[in-house]
Amino acid sequence: MTAATRPASVSFPALGTTASLLVADPDGMDAARQVLEAELSAVDAACSRFRRDSELSRANAAAGAPRHVSALFAEALDVALLAAEVTDGVVDPTVGTAVNALGYDVTFAALRPQDVGPVRLAGATPGWRAVEWDSAARRLRMPPGIALDLGATAKALAADRAAHRATEVAGCGVLVNLGGDLSVAGQAPPGGWRVALADDHAAPGTGGRPTVSVTGGGLATSGTTVRTWRRGGRRLHHIVDPTTGDVPAPVWRTVSVAAVSCVAANIASTEAVVLGERALGRLRRVGLPARLVRVDGTVERVCGWPEDTAGGAR
Repeated sequence: MTAATRPASVSFPALGTTASLLVADPDGMDAARQVLEAELSAVDAACSRFRRDSELSRANAAAGAPRHVSALFAEALDVALLAAEVTDGVVDPTVGTAVNALGYDVTFAALRPQDVGPVRLAGATPGWRAVEWDSAARRLRMPPGIALDLGATAKALAADRAAHRATEVAGCGVLVNLGGDLSVAGQAPPGGWRVALADDHAAPGTGGRPTVSVTGGGLATSGTTVRTWRRGGRRLHHIVDPTTGDVPAPVWRTVSVAAVSCVAANIASTEAVVLGERALGRLRRVGLPARLVRVDGTVERVCGWPEDTAGGAR
């Protein structure tokens, strides 16, 4: 590959994390970035828990009144409810009250990481079946007391949407990475996109990290060591077990899953963190390649995930 055709990349803050865009042809960067920025802005306006003017916040504040929602919010809600259905409620969008009770009621940048008081758990979530949703009419009604949190799927959906739209306008292969939620569309460079895995996607340098080659679909990594804070003498994080309203028992430090889309990969990686030891059997049953790192650093691989090789990311 010559210097003239070497992939180009750019990164910038977005959705409380880092957005990274790679294009196989540098000439397509400007058009692809415009698409990505527009997609991120639209998803933030629809799905943010931290904006009072977002569709999600207005829906959560509706106190049982029905609402007609936008096409984008409808798609995000369809995906969130599908995640709950295929995981038997393990990944459930009605965890909003539980997440807030754990202390994650402001953006992570504004969250006080130090211990500031006891934890008051919200208990088991109401469950996704309590949401009254007419997808065809885009009509939503939530009984009082239910708060939606689309964080488990909305960012992955944004990655998929942006990657597919960007490759159309750029006319080349595109990779979109939103804080560990990664989607690939179009023709990848020879050898695929080399992606380095880490607990923290924002940590500098890629040398020595295990890498994989991605040529299509999605790759998602869910972790419990970066977005953390302390309450009641406990370290907490943003992944919640809907059956308890609490963080799951600490089994996995990070879980990386490859799938046909970033949404599918993210659903599986989040589910694995909640399931703990049961995740290995679950991933084998659905046939998804995955790399799971225990809290002690031990690595488990299933469904053909390759042995670790070190290298940088393109």
